Amino acid sequence: MRAIGTMSGTSIDGVDVALIETDGERILSLGPSGYRPYSDAERATLRQALAEAVHLTAREQRPGVLAAAERLVTEVHAEAVARFVDDHALAWQDIDVVAFHGQPVLHRPADRLTVQIGDGAALARSLRMPVVSDLRAADVAAGGQGAPLVPVYHRALVRALGRDGPVVVVNIGGVGNVTYVDGDDLIACDTGPGNALLDDFMQRMSGASVDRDGATAARGTVDEAWIARALALPFFAAPPPKSLDRNDFAHLQLPALSRDDGAATLTALTAASIALVANKLPKPPLSWIVAGGGANNPTMMHMLAERVRPARVERAANLGWAGDVIEAQAFGFLAVRSLMGLPLTFPTTTGVPVPLTGGVLAKP
Repeated sequence: MRAIGTMSGTSIDGVDVALIETDGERILSLGPSGYRPYSDAERATLRQALAEAVHLTAREQRPGVLAAAERLVTEVHAEAVARFVDDHALAWQDIDVVAFHGQPVLHRPADRLTVQIGDGAALARSLRMPVVSDLRAADVAAGGQGAPLVPVYHRALVRALGRDGPVVVVNIGGVGNVTYVDGDDLIACDTGPGNALLDDFMQRMSGASVDRDGATAARGTVDEAWIARALALPFFAAPPPKSLDRNDFAHLQLPALSRDDGAATLTALTAASIALVANKLPKPPLSWIVAGGGANNPTMMHMLAERVRPARVERAANLGWAGDVIEAQAFGFLAVRSLMGLPLTFPTTTGVPVPLTGGVLAKP
């Protein structure tokens, strides 16, 4: 089946779009990819929705700005997918399904609550295509963490490499997460703040949405004592599987540091929290393959490499993987698995009691 996957993650930067052909187990081919950035006004609306979502008590609730934000997310995805099909001269009749992850605004699995705004039925009507959405809900309802969802796709990518394991695939988006692959063994968890704290800090300090190329952090000095205190939080001691909401570490307050030192310290926290997972894995990883926005930050990559030596750290893009759109590809892969009734999540990836499928199919 050929699927168009979409992803709008916790970094709130835009919508990734990617084409994948798969039988639900193997990656048969990877097609083109695209990106539709959010405007400053759209990003402001989504940040407001994130702030208001902390008060939600049920996944169907859309009070205040959340209703407008859901319409925005749905319309932007419709525009992004339609433009992607046109830009790459694809034929709609050759596409079997569109995967719609939606925009995460709240993730509270302990309360069996996870909310990704976006209207799958409205998107299906707009595109006149079958749409699979709401991919996390079944797992959370069954007692799983609902995240990470991409490990089964990471395993397919690693298998295609044919290299010796264990291999860890790292995704550094707004939240960091890892997938440990060793033969058929699959373990996954969120690791801590990915780019979220750093991006929010840069926004406050300079108005920039990111630390471009890690340049600000590269000039700074890491406050290692603050890192040690942050890593003493209970989350970091817990074994996999475990997951996070983007705002779970928003309470962490840096001391009075300069912009450079603050960026360096938050970048180091991301690297240190990822490296810390190695102590909770069955065997030491031989290599760490990094995807997501963090892979484009040389300072973050260097800090991670320093903390996991002698293992090798490499960018997913250097292996021919489309590092920035792996999650979009993954959701296309998961949509096909959903249509086939195959499991999306597993006890060792989300803590769900049994391997479980998920997703809701909307037809035009």
